[in-house]
Amino acid sequence: MTTPPRGLRERKKQATREALREAALRLAVERGPDQVRVEDIAEAAGVSPRTYNNYFASREQAIVSAVTADREARIAAAVAARPGGVRLADAVTEAVVEQYTNTGEREHEVLLLITTQTALRDAFLDTTAGIETPLAAVIGERLDDAEAHTARVLAASVAAAVRIALEGWLRPTGNAEGAESLSAGGLVVPSGSLPDQLRAALAPLAPAFDAAEQHARP
Repeated sequence: MTTPPRGLRERKKQATREALREAALRLAVERGPDQVRVEDIAEAAGVSPRTYNNYFASREQAIVSAVTADREARIAAAVAARPGGVRLADAVTEAVVEQYTNTGEREHEVLLLITTQTALRDAFLDTTAGIETPLAAVIGERLDDAEAHTARVLAASVAAAVRIALEGWLRPTGNAEGAESLSAGGLVVPSGSLPDQLRAALAPLAPAFDAAEQHARP
């Protein structure tokens, strides 16, 4: 049996992943997330449940992936596209804000699902960890960090800061508005401006970025 070329295999895998994402989202919107099984998603995408499990660990992960897919790569690409004269801390902050807030109708639809389901919120928050690896590579290139230790620490810090900002946005606590929003049958109403929360969470990292850039200069 002839093995397909690597490029073709990768395209087929990507197509399968996208089909699963789309099927998961469509079924979740039509039926409600609690009424969707992994078997249903696999059938709708034309694959077996075993194949599904090669791509996603849960139905929540597949549903959330429909709108978060490749976001981490887009953040890294946006940082790389910024001119070299732009302060690295600013480049990273603007890339993150841009990719998390430039959303369309479908993203808003999924956000509504996410705010009503604890498991979906957790899966959404877990996606922030994916920022670290591609962003570390871009930061490493910018800093000429051969060992990549500094780049990895900075990228991991960005991922943590984004998660904290999203938690504060999706899970408001410590005020009357937050308590009220959490009491309506598990419904969480996003609190405040997401761009502002992202910038506030990333701001403490600016001195570390500045110091790394200063150290990298010849």
